[in-house]
Amino acid sequence: MSDIIQLLPDSVASQIAAGEVIQRPASALKEILENSVDSGATRIQVILKDAGKSLIQVVDNGCGMSDNDSRLCFERHATSKIRKAEDLFAIRTMGFRGEALASIAAIAMVEMRTKQTENETGIQIIIEGCELKSQTVVSCPDGTSISVRNLFFNIPARRNFLKSNAAELRHLIEEFQRVALAYPAVALSLHHDGNELFRLHECNFRQRIAAIFGSNYNERLVPVEEETASLRISGFIIKPEFSKKTRGEQYFMVNGRYIKDAYLHHAVCSGFDELLASGTYPSYFINISVDPSIIDVNIHPTKTEIKFEDERLVYSIMKASVKRALGKFSISPSLDFEQERGFNVPLSRMKELPVQPSITVNKNYNPFLAGRKDDAAAPAIHRSVSGWENLYSHLSKADTAQIKVEVPSKLNFEQSMPDFMSPPEVSGSFVFSSKYLMIRKQGEVIFADRQAAMERIYYEQMLEQAMSAKHTSQQNLFPQAIEFTPADFVALGEMGSGIRNIGFDIREFGKNTYVIHGLPYGTEITQAKSLLEEILEDYKHHADSFKTGNVEQLARTIARYRARHQPMPGNESEVRQIIADLLKCENPNYSFTGRKIFLKLNEEDLTLMFEKQKTPV
Repeated sequence: MSDIIQLLPDSVASQIAAGEVIQRPASALKEILENSVDSGATRIQVILKDAGKSLIQVVDNGCGMSDNDSRLCFERHATSKIRKAEDLFAIRTMGFRGEALASIAAIAMVEMRTKQTENETGIQIIIEGCELKSQTVVSCPDGTSISVRNLFFNIPARRNFLKSNAAELRHLIEEFQRVALAYPAVALSLHHDGNELFRLHECNFRQRIAAIFGSNYNERLVPVEEETASLRISGFIIKPEFSKKTRGEQYFMVNGRYIKDAYLHHAVCSGFDELLASGTYPSYFINISVDPSIIDVNIHPTKTEIKFEDERLVYSIMKASVKRALGKFSISPSLDFEQERGFNVPLSRMKELPVQPSITVNKNYNPFLAGRKDDAAAPAIHRSVSGWENLYSHLSKADTAQIKVEVPSKLNFEQSMPDFMSPPEVSGSFVFSSKYLMIRKQGEVIFADRQAAMERIYYEQMLEQAMSAKHTSQQNLFPQAIEFTPADFVALGEMGSGIRNIGFDIREFGKNTYVIHGLPYGTEITQAKSLLEEILEDYKHHADSFKTGNVEQLARTIARYRARHQPMPGNESEVRQIIADLLKCENPNYSFTGRKIFLKLNEEDLTLMFEKQKTPV
């Protein structure tokens, strides 16, 4: 039998290896940016075309390379970062594997110009698909400029699997932001198709966060500082009230390297300790400085995973640091028994303290004799129930929100609702609490989940408007300009016609700015920014559902937002109008999340409830 095993050509082996390291344009940008940082650059410029598919150019003022190094750097496993295996546990640079430039050169057309300060001229190298095309002497500034053109030109299958320009640009911006956050002392800029998206000057960490995500982040940041013998933690967490439904703004940097770590993320979430709203995640920007000998960064080719020697110790310190930061800045309760302001009341103010309430007990009262005619001490019992609905009329909305009805688990939920809600049979309706509406009928009471009802009403209204050919919107008398972060600006444009079909009339206006000319009906202009931010959050969480022209997920988001901000009905006629609008819906029984809207209680249900409350004698 003849031999069938053979060595692959270098070009094929390089393309296979490149598939692990370079997955999309953002991967190539990440590797080149990390090399620029390792070169000691204090100024880095990034230029992109067609979301990196046509061009990725990174220009830095780093140390540059010699003639031999500039050619050798494109060979596989060629690196200046390590010399022997032991060096893997003393790594303080971003790169060390020696695969990045070789992988990029295997699947793209690469041009590099580099010059060292002590040299009068630099060197230019052109490589296409691992093949050296030219190596010449040129005049160029100090530092290195690498241009990557036509990524995946020799792997058409991989190029065809790339996402839209807007989607790929979002990934490029994310990689740019990771490096920018890890190195605030480095000035960076980012241009795409001739438009400047970022211009970040040398600054401190707090200023860099505000420069990337917006000046309003400055007031949301809570400092985190902790130093032990094994590691140092520094950075910021975002106040709990600004938590988001996505995991986008969560950054760990270990010795200047961005990492993903679910275990540490859980430690941060545990530190917030029930301060977060349901379904939301904290935002944080945390630097961890640790001895390189107790971590392993050689886990994955992308170098975004790290193993700690003692993960439990790091977890405990991280959790304690977050708790301490929240308590120190009075965001979470803290109690200091040595000095607690709540107990430190001057004597001069003692007269202002409230008097402790007293309790009067009727010692002659016997509950077993209550109601008997021969018991003079027993209180009178009035069995009239007329006017019972006025019992809670003096309570505020906050008080009525605390009223709850314990419903047995085996109640009869009505499957078809319109019949028993016919208007002639309804004898009265009002707001039962901040969450529920109540409709009285002869022999039964019907409760409606107000939030779920409004979501269903608004959802079907938005869909009906979107499906119509007019795509009309509520025009603003004075258009409003809203500035977004570069990533959100790109994401908003990526939604395409879907956001216009739902009733938004928005137009690009300068750098990272949209002008709002019209909004969906029922939306106030003061709600425009917060509504768009909520849409963007849902987009990041459900990107696949926001396909171009698809309005269902948009309708859900807007309906949920409007229902949450809908004021409470003030009278019975408004309650009846809500019920009438609900009955016009295609599916009035459930919200679009599948939540039940109606609950019917009759005499049998009430009997069952009271039977459960009986106390054994």
